[in-house]
Amino acid sequence: MVFNNPFVFFFCSLGVFNGLLLSLYLLFFEKEKRVQNTLFGFLVLMLSIRIGKSVYSLFSETKDLLIMQIGLSACFLIGVSLFYYLKSSIENTKNTPRIWKVHVLLLFLIVLIIGLIKPYRIYVDFWRSFVTVIYGVWGVYVLASGILLKEIFKKIIDKNTKCTTPELWLVAVFIGNLLIYLAYLIGYFWMYLIGTLTFSFVFYSLLFFFISKKNRAAIFKDIPQKYKAKKIETQEANALIEALYLTTEKKELYKNANVKLNDIAKELSISSHKLSQLLNDNLGKSFAAFINECRINEAKRLLKENHQFTLEAIGFEAGFSSKSTFYARFKKETGLTPSEYKKQFS
Repeated sequence: MVFNNPFVFFFCSLGVFNGLLLSLYLLFFEKEKRVQNTLFGFLVLMLSIRIGKSVYSLFSETKDLLIMQIGLSACFLIGVSLFYYLKSSIENTKNTPRIWKVHVLLLFLIVLIIGLIKPYRIYVDFWRSFVTVIYGVWGVYVLASGILLKEIFKKIIDKNTKCTTPELWLVAVFIGNLLIYLAYLIGYFWMYLIGTLTFSFVFYSLLFFFISKKNRAAIFKDIPQKYKAKKIETQEANALIEALYLTTEKKELYKNANVKLNDIAKELSISSHKLSQLLNDNLGKSFAAFINECRINEAKRLLKENHQFTLEAIGFEAGFSSKSTFYARFKKETGLTPSEYKKQFS
């Protein structure tokens, strides 16, 4: 079936064209040669070739099977390029590990050798079967990519932690690729055009996301060393951590439901930036997580010692702003509800 809708053709082909331009820029013309940018460029290139094949197949009256073969071959490498792009970004990889190169090269050689032995022009039926293997490999890497992002997904779900722009970008890239993959699965059994349209939609959605963020430079550039926060020395950090717990417990600052990072920083006579750095780098937790930890400990004490208090009163006394928040946080931290915990000491 050949489509002849000029608007749909323009929308689809424009996405492919811009995708090719972006990939070529990141692969060959970008001055800052980052592993992440190169892998993202390779990912966009493979997607653009695959979608370009779809546009050709949908809107061209003639069907050159070599072009069809190239498009399907590129599809074989989309998943692995997505996986390593996300992995390199999460791990802040500076140099591409040799095993990654071997991995990608091996997949490339597999699809190349198969294409040489059984070219699409002659073995059409073989390729119609082999496409299920291609989609299967793509799907496995999409699943593995989602597992890589599990910690970021947890941060998104947790309202007390805030994701950085690069983290949100990685999630957006993953969701975009997942949508394209699902669209092609649907298209394989129903409407082929949907995969092509989804790519352009995802491409421009990511572009809009990038433009809308003020700190978007962090997505494609490393932060210069001179702007990175200097690590607090171990001796100073230990002293500050001790003072932090002593001051917070002694003055019961956590009991204020509206306590802010700056309030505790003032008590310690340090900047809010330094306190935030201490919590994140040395304690491995956000300010909200630290305060909730203090409140949970206080709630545990009250549940043990004050049997005449209602559970709601204990939650408010410990510093929680609502009964529901108290129950949710307590269950998350202890694995028990407040009433279940209290029964142990009744």
